Amino acid sequence: MMRLRLRSHRIFSVALFWIGVVPSIAQPRQSAPDSACANCHAAQAATQPKTPMGRALELSGNDPTLRDHPKLTFHKDAYTYTVETHDDKSTYSVTDGVHTVSLPIRWNFGYGAQTWFLERDGEYYESMVSYYPAIDSLAVTTGDETLKPSTLNDAVGRKLQKHEPKDCFGCHASNTVAGGKLNLESLQPGVTCEHCHVGSSAHLVDASQGEYGSSPPDLRKLSSEAISNFCGQCHRTWDTVVRSRWRGEINVRFQPYRLANSKCFDGTDPRISCIACHDSHKDIVRQDSTYDGKCLACHSASTHAPATASTSAESCPIAKSNCVSCHMPKVKLPNGLMTFTDHQIRIVKAGEPYPN
Repeated sequence: MMRLRLRSHRIFSVALFWIGVVPSIAQPRQSAPDSACANCHAAQAATQPKTPMGRALELSGNDPTLRDHPKLTFHKDAYTYTVETHDDKSTYSVTDGVHTVSLPIRWNFGYGAQTWFLERDGEYYESMVSYYPAIDSLAVTTGDETLKPSTLNDAVGRKLQKHEPKDCFGCHASNTVAGGKLNLESLQPGVTCEHCHVGSSAHLVDASQGEYGSSPPDLRKLSSEAISNFCGQCHRTWDTVVRSRWRGEINVRFQPYRLANSKCFDGTDPRISCIACHDSHKDIVRQDSTYDGKCLACHSASTHAPATASTSAESCPIAKSNCVSCHMPKVKLPNGLMTFTDHQIRIVKAGEPYPN
C-alpha cells in the first residue's frame, strides 16, 4: 500500500530524448553565475560541466565528435546522408541522387551518441540519422526506425511537434523555459547549476552581501520518492512511462521508472534513491564493483535498516561483489546501438522476457 500511495502522487512530466531546435542567439557554455558558484563549491564546479549532463547539448562549433569526424555518410533506402564539418561549421545533407537538401547543424543533442536539429522554412526537424559511438558511424535515429520517407523532404527528418522544443531544451539546456514558454535568447548549453538548484542565482546575490539564508533547497533531504520525481522530470517518472505506455526494452533508458519497479524500492528509504548511488556532479562510474557498498547497505546481515524502512532485505547467497553485474543487467535498445544498465533490481533468470 505504501508504494501505491506514493505512486499516486508522482509528478507527470514529459521530457523528450534528443530533441532540439535552433536558437536565435548562441550563448557561451558557462554563465557568470555558474563560475561564481565555484567560489564556494569548487569541487562540484570543476567536474560537473564535463559530465554527460553538463554536455547534454553542444554548440556545433564546440562539438568534438564532429571535429573528429569531418565527414560521415549513411545510406537508407533511396537516400544518402552526409554530415560534413569544415572550419567548425557542420552541414547535414540528404540526397536521392538527383536533388539534395543541405542544412546547417547548429545544435547537437546528446553526449556520446548525438542527434542533430535542423531548421527549414520556419519548421524544426530531428535528423533522420544520428551518430553512435558503438559503431563510430551514423545510423537511423533511435525511435525513427519505422519511418518510411516517400519524398526527399520527408527523408530529412522528423518534423517536431509544437511542444517538443520546449520539452527538449528544458532537459538538455539551462535557462530556456520561463513562464511555461521557451526563451532561446537566455539559453545555456547543457545542465548548469541553476537548472537543478533553482534559486542559486538569487543566492549568489545574497551571499555577496553576506546573507546566506536564501540557499537553494538541499536535494539530499528529499525522500527517495521525491528524488525519483525530481530526476524523472528528464529521466522520466514512473507515471510518465505508464501513461505513455512505453513498453519493452526501449524503456530501459528511464531509470526512475525502472527503479520504482524493483521489489526492494521504498520511497522512504534513503539507501535506494538516485543520489544514494550517483553523484550528478561527477561522471558516471562504469565499474560494477564500485556499487557493491551501495548494495550491501541493504543486503547485508550486519546492516540495520533505517527506522523509516518498511522491510529488511535478504543477503545474497551467491556473492558479495560485483552485485550489479547480476542484479542490474545491461540491456541493449532494440536497434542494438546503445546499452543501458537496467535499474529494475531483481534476480535475473536466463531466457526470461524483459520485465515491464
